[in-house]
Amino acid sequence: MAKQNGLGDNFYVGGYNFSGDVASLESIAISRGVLPVTGIDKSAMERLHGLKDGGFDFTSFFNPAAAQAFPVLKTLPTTDVVCSYFRGTTIGNPACSCVAKQINYDGNREDDGTFTFKASVQGNGYGAEWGRMLTAGPRTDTTATSPATGVDTLASASFGAQAYLHVFAFTGTSVTVTLQDSADNSTFAAIATPMAFAAASAIGTQRITIPNTTTVRRYVRAITSGTFSNAVFAVNFVKNEEAGVVF
Repeated sequence: MAKQNGLGDNFYVGGYNFSGDVASLESIAISRGVLPVTGIDKSAMERLHGLKDGGFDFTSFFNPAAAQAFPVLKTLPTTDVVCSYFRGTTIGNPACSCVAKQINYDGNREDDGTFTFKASVQGNGYGAEWGRMLTAGPRTDTTATSPATGVDTLASASFGAQAYLHVFAFTGTSVTVTLQDSADNSTFAAIATPMAFAAASAIGTQRITIPNTTTVRRYVRAITSGTFSNAVFAVNFVKNEEAGVVF
């Protein structure tokens, strides 16, 4: 894959699409602590991996319209929020998601009249995770939908997976988003467990996970079921590519 710019990206917070309100993402952080375990017989530091962490730092414009950045972010919720960065709006592109706490919302009025806010969200319990977009940015289904093909994750792996869902708009009774996999991009079946989000009936977010010994085949897709006339949503799928992923 060739080098890319960051044009046309999306950023979601708690089921709200703030892509048009966010001026920049100063940090998409994934970090891991280290634990010093240096014995007295060593001439250099020895370290073990410690806790995983992550989060986002971003700047947004002042937009007081309903469901836009200012009225949502100003509340500084004490509950967790799910944040997701989508690299463009092409299905299969990289995406990064994090269950986090919003810790600030600092306004700044510049000399030229620009009015912006800086916010930081820091991981809570899971850190940040890079995955693949199972939707081309926000996807709109008006009835139960099963895409004919899936996203190529390049190879099967037996280390489990996690997934993140943002529901931006909904009309109807409920919608259930289920993730399926396939070895040949033709015959799909539910990933073991099955890997399905809880039925949704309003704006919101979810994170689901399956055991880190579950096999996920090469191709993955998101299907919908339920009774609804409008469901706008986005999915980030994180397939673990190495053993031992534990949260």
